Amino acid sequence: MDVPSVAVLPLLVVAAAGVYFIYNWVLRFLSPSLVRNKVVVITDAVSGVGSECARLFHQGGARLVLCGTSWDKLESLFDSLTSDADLKETFAPKLVILDFSDMESMHEVVAEVGECYGCVDVLVCNSSMKLKAPVQSVSLELDRNIMDINYFGPSTLAKGLLPTMISRRSGHILLVNSIQGRLAVPFRSSYAASKHAAQAFFDCLRAEVEEYGISVSTISHTFINASGPEPGDTHTQAKPGGLAAFISSQLTHGVSPAALAGEVVRTVSRKRKEVLLAHPIPRVALLLRSLFPPLLFSVLAAGVKDSDMAEQM
Repeated sequence: MDVPSVAVLPLLVVAAAGVYFIYNWVLRFLSPSLVRNKVVVITDAVSGVGSECARLFHQGGARLVLCGTSWDKLESLFDSLTSDADLKETFAPKLVILDFSDMESMHEVVAEVGECYGCVDVLVCNSSMKLKAPVQSVSLELDRNIMDINYFGPSTLAKGLLPTMISRRSGHILLVNSIQGRLAVPFRSSYAASKHAAQAFFDCLRAEVEEYGISVSTISHTFINASGPEPGDTHTQAKPGGLAAFISSQLTHGVSPAALAGEVVRTVSRKRKEVLLAHPIPRVALLLRSLFPPLLFSVLAAGVKDSDMAEQM
């Protein structure tokens, strides 16, 4: 029986959607196994996202190098990963003290990380320092500290580990960044500036190292939402009704550490160059920033004038 021509396109769409679904399902199933025996370095491994990444990579059989500022927290994470682990299927993680606010120690840290296994297959730059404050209240010292942790630290570590990746003509560098690396929001000037700098650096790096078979990925996410409102923010609720209340409801959504860690593993497995984890409102804002910037600027300025909106932003 011949299929009517008008039904061909819908059938093709359904078939393509089915193939895409199966493809993603298979990749999600295979993602952990694709990192087996890979040397994976994770910065700020003791954070919510870092520890979730460590758990997933460890379960996948990766050889982990976990970095953090607290030895006690690193040891606690080590114990939680190895307590019930099958030593025939997994490797005991190696621990390295890494504090991006101490840039003088970076040379020694790079050497120590490189000596753990002699090479690095995957570098996950996860460290971040947040700040919410009006521009005029942020000191130069605080600006520099944020730039060290969010930009100079990750870029210096990446540059330090890059020579061995180039010599082996393989490797993957992944930056867990923020949507504010692409979209500046009021009262986040220093934070957004550092994230914009990191985004630009890794975008340039991607193009420069592609010829060596090295992948560079960035994941731009909204705020990490472990249990409700944005961590570190204390604000009043917007009044019911109106645009401010609607945008407020959208801004209270975030990405969970587990979901972001899962995306990190999938991005490494698929070698995706750029991932955006955001709800519709930030996506629309990004579109406006590209196509109608004066409109977005007006909306942001109007929001700052509205005390309820300013607190929510």
